[in-house]
Amino acid sequence: MTPNGADTHYDTLRGRLWPKGARPNIWAVYDCAHDPQLWWALDKSSLVRECLYSGTMSEQLQRAAPYLVQLEFDEPQTIRLLNRWWGRSAGIILRSGGSLRSLRTHLRRLLLVSVPGGKRMVFRFYDPRVMRVFLPTCTSTQLEEVFGPIECIAVEEPATKQMTEFRLDMERKTLDTVGVRLS
Repeated sequence: MTPNGADTHYDTLRGRLWPKGARPNIWAVYDCAHDPQLWWALDKSSLVRECLYSGTMSEQLQRAAPYLVQLEFDEPQTIRLLNRWWGRSAGIILRSGGSLRSLRTHLRRLLLVSVPGGKRMVFRFYDPRVMRVFLPTCTSTQLEEVFGPIECIAVEEPATKQMTEFRLDMERKTLDTVGVRLS
């Protein structure tokens, strides 16, 4: 809670993201191009994180790249990240028991897509405004490609103060969507 007694974003999200308490299965993909201060916050943090881009990058690209970050239950740096950037379209939250390496490898496969004409483009799946529109349009094959080791993809719905959780129903190969009122 904030000093004036109001719930923070973290307070609101805590029970939804960690219903069983501390578990190392909550990740965020943050888009540092969204806000220059986000890169600084991640750079100063001791949270486990890795850039989704690889190879030699200019400092400018490093500061604008997407980063996979392991969020930790009741950890001050996680609390600060969620309080500052939730509701600002700065990233998505994932639930996955995968390791940093396996999850990063999977997510890197989603970064480039082919568009009609064969041109390759960067797919900004980590933008919640993109993900919440894209997932419901996917075929079962595309859903399997997107989800891979991911159990749940959560995106903010700032206008309605909700969170939408997307899960792949493995049996039916369909998308389950749950809207969660947060306030």
